[in-house]
Amino acid sequence: MKRNLLIVALFSSILLASCTGPKKFLYLQDMVPGEKYPVNIKHEAVIMSDDRLNITVSSKNPELAVPFNIHGGGFRVGSDGSVDAVSDGASVEKGYRVDVDGNIEFPILGTLHVGGLKVSEARDMIRNLIEEGNYIKNPLVSIEFLNFRYTVMGAVNSIGTYRVEGDRVTLFDALARAGGPSAKAKIDKIAVIREVGNDREMYIADLRTKDVFNSPCYYLQQNDIVYVEPKYLKKDAEDRGWQIGTTLLSVITAICSIIWATSVL
Repeated sequence: MKRNLLIVALFSSILLASCTGPKKFLYLQDMVPGEKYPVNIKHEAVIMSDDRLNITVSSKNPELAVPFNIHGGGFRVGSDGSVDAVSDGASVEKGYRVDVDGNIEFPILGTLHVGGLKVSEARDMIRNLIEEGNYIKNPLVSIEFLNFRYTVMGAVNSIGTYRVEGDRVTLFDALARAGGPSAKAKIDKIAVIREVGNDREMYIADLRTKDVFNSPCYYLQQNDIVYVEPKYLKKDAEDRGWQIGTTLLSVITAICSIIWATSVL
């Protein structure tokens, strides 16, 4: 009797495990080992409203760059020509915030429209304005995002809004940070919703094919929304299978417990 009960319990556990086992997806099915595929190394994020930018101006004569780097605090030029920030002890918000009109207020140069520009375009604009104003000859300008973010929703293991350093984030990066697609995901229908000017556009990516590398949504832009579509039709069947399997296991376990308790008494 005990042996039979053990067999029943073992069979039930195997049945339940088969219903809940993790599913593996086959990505990039048409890629060929050894074949080379071009990489877009010139990808740049586009500056948008509510972005926060770290903009630094450098020069061979550090003291000339000081007025352009005063943002949220003062600066001190050392005897060796180095420039150090001087904190006044107050909490200061870093970077230049892009307002709703796509503008920033930049020292000396005033209001600059950077919304809709790529990082290199904004950098070149600031550098040219500094040169044209005869403030600095051959200035070096660097721009970095301080709050690059995107949102991942749908059939993933960890829904949320993610903030990252830098601006070179791929669709695979975003999904990996979100724990990957869940067992109920359609990896051939990954939607990316993007703000383009005053409109929103949606792109569809298929992770099963190498064509995803050429998709306009392979590299994410600021504030993108990644939505992984679930398998709605199969979702109900899978959930019912899980519920039935769990119920059966509970019933069998209860029956086995009662029989064992009865046999002992």
